[in-house]
Amino acid sequence: LDSKTGIVVLEALQRVNQELGTTTAVITHNADIAQMADRVIHLADGRISQVYENETKLAPSELSW
Repeated sequence: LDSKTGIVVLEALQRVNQELGTTTAVITHNADIAQMADRVIHLADGRISQVYENETKLAPSELSW
């Protein structure tokens, strides 16, 4: 996705999660997107290599693209 459309999609996912109290798993190679997540899980060679809670979440529009 281009950055403008990516922001719209991420904002929609965030809004749905907040309104419905749901969870969405976003799988991406764009590490910057992790900055808006509550929890980040990194995989390496098909295994979980790191899990952390994100304490300084950013809004989709604040992400660097």
